[in-house]
Amino acid sequence: MLTLIENVHLYQPEDRGLADILFSCGKIVDIGLGLSSQYPTAERIPGEGFLAVPGYLDQHVHVTGGGGEGGFKTRVPELQLSQCIRAGVTTLVGLLGTDGITRSVENLVAKTKALNEEGITAYCLTGSYEYPPVTLSGDLKKDIAFIHEVLGVKIAISDHRCSQPTKEELIRLVSDVRMAALIGGKPGIVTFHLGRGKAQLGLILEILSETDLPIKHFRPTHIRSVQGQALQFAQMGGYLDFTAGINPRETANTIAKAAEAGVPLSQITLSSDSNGSLPKWNDKNEMVGIEAASMDALHEVIQALVLEENMNISDALSLVTSNVSRALEFDGVKGKLEPGCDADLLLWDQNLEISTVIAKGVILMQEGQLKVRGTFEK
Repeated sequence: MLTLIENVHLYQPEDRGLADILFSCGKIVDIGLGLSSQYPTAERIPGEGFLAVPGYLDQHVHVTGGGGEGGFKTRVPELQLSQCIRAGVTTLVGLLGTDGITRSVENLVAKTKALNEEGITAYCLTGSYEYPPVTLSGDLKKDIAFIHEVLGVKIAISDHRCSQPTKEELIRLVSDVRMAALIGGKPGIVTFHLGRGKAQLGLILEILSETDLPIKHFRPTHIRSVQGQALQFAQMGGYLDFTAGINPRETANTIAKAAEAGVPLSQITLSSDSNGSLPKWNDKNEMVGIEAASMDALHEVIQALVLEENMNISDALSLVTSNVSRALEFDGVKGKLEPGCDADLLLWDQNLEISTVIAKGVILMQEGQLKVRGTFEK
């Protein structure tokens, strides 16, 4: 079936002005003006007054739930499909967090497969906070090479909750990921959960200076400032991933300051940490409070960048679309609205609110009303 969105303001994420968007069988087929006469049998979706933008890619999502630092009652529930739809996320990467004990890679991969079956695109990372990493097959390299959904591994550094891996252990970890990625045709990302510890990016910078490992495999997340090490890493060509957090305005301001400090916008990505825990620690590393991260914060940061930090829409969008797609090596498939790309797109209203969500060419939400829900969602 052909579907045509007519007279919509198109952001690819680059601003292309008014256009029609034709998609079929999950792919964008054509973009132009006056396409209705060329495709008279296509189903029409009025686009006048709306902005069409690529569906968001969220590369840090606790799909099976995170948390647990305050006992079993603080285990965050798993992600529901409707959370993704309302947040405009059409592609995600799931992972484990602090808890690699009661949460398993088996459950993570199963949930990832379920989300794919329910209508969005989902991948995942093996591992958790700890070293050596927990895996499904018992071998990190086999997880990456043989399990379609697994793009790489997660590890925690510079955090009182991590396994305190040594430089030599991290070199071996990244080396194994690189070899498995080459064999399996994967991006081979190593997501480094970056805590508030003293070392910060120190070990990563040492490894990059002492080995021939490409910087593309190193993906630090939870970046909080761009002073010193983070700025150096970005200027070397590394990606800095900021977390939307519980204060989207503050995150937007930090990203704006990063750009002012000289970090190329093309090297900045934004993720939600959705369904992960956000514990609060005192100066003795004792937990004094805990919240759960929301995927909705992703869009709220984009709004704040545009409305409060005066960033243009295209640049703000790139942080959750084209930049992430390039970092995950999904170019030509995800993160842009161009012929040949997946038909993953959102319609914003004039207040920059998400009105319609389309994933794989299927309308999941229209004018704010959910059309699809998770299998067991009421």
